[in-house]
Amino acid sequence: MTTDTPFRILAVCTGNVCRSPMVERLLQGALASIAPGEFVISSAGTGALVDRPMDAQVAGLVRQFDGDPEGFHARQLEEHVIRDNDLVLALTREHRSRVIEMAPSLLRKTFTLREFARLIAPLDGDSSLDGPLRWRTILPKVARARSAHPSDPSQDDVIDPYRRPNEVYQQMVGELVPAVKSLIDWEHNYR
Repeated sequence: MTTDTPFRILAVCTGNVCRSPMVERLLQGALASIAPGEFVISSAGTGALVDRPMDAQVAGLVRQFDGDPEGFHARQLEEHVIRDNDLVLALTREHRSRVIEMAPSLLRKTFTLREFARLIAPLDGDSSLDGPLRWRTILPKVARARSAHPSDPSQDDVIDPYRRPNEVYQQMVGELVPAVKSLIDWEHNYR
């Protein structure tokens, strides 16, 4: 994607200690290895446990999927945090709504993670997306696809595992990791 400005992706959940940090660290690690310097991935929470490290169980899962949980500190979702992002990936429809309330201009750049993963899948191999600006070019296409093909809302959210049994963490992995992997694969397919 070589451009002077990296493509900025913000992941948003509630406490910013489980789901959004996992998305941040898995995407950043994988995309940096595919396209060094071309992506900046960050995260924030709508009710962040500010300055707390990543949940210990999630940190273990991040390591399991070759990510690096070290040095993470939760931060609150605020207007200045949202402002300069090219894409916002919310972990639930409620988080997506909160982002759009705070920054209505990001409507066409804000999706749930699972929704975005589903909507880019049919665009894989689209030759009009070749070139350095493909991630910026895809956003209007994905926004149009969302309008034309509304999804089942139950397929959009990633469950919050915080302080819940191990089974819920595993459910989160089953919902989150395939979506993250599809974004990584999508970028990899254009290399």
